[in-house]
Amino acid sequence: MSIVIVGGHDRMANQYKEICKKYQCKAKVFTQMPSNFKSKIGSPDLLVLFTSTVSHSMVSSALQEASKNNIDVARSHSSSSCALKKILDCHCCLP
Repeated sequence: MSIVIVGGHDRMANQYKEICKKYQCKAKVFTQMPSNFKSKIGSPDLLVLFTSTVSHSMVSSALQEASKNNIDVARSHSSSSCALKKILDCHCCLP
């Protein structure tokens, strides 16, 4: 399963990826908006939005791509590792 994480803290990006690995998921993490953001999202199985640490324009771009490509979206106000684990518990299977 592939996941794109939008938002969160820069220092947590590697930790987000490690958590996703434990759930047998590949993850891309965007803590800040890069150029050509929409094209870099691709077509993952799940889009995780950490809404407290992301700009409105980045949320809008991510949601536009999600609706265009029928991508599931999970939102969390918290960007903690525990919040990510709860989202993955609902959407992924542990080995």
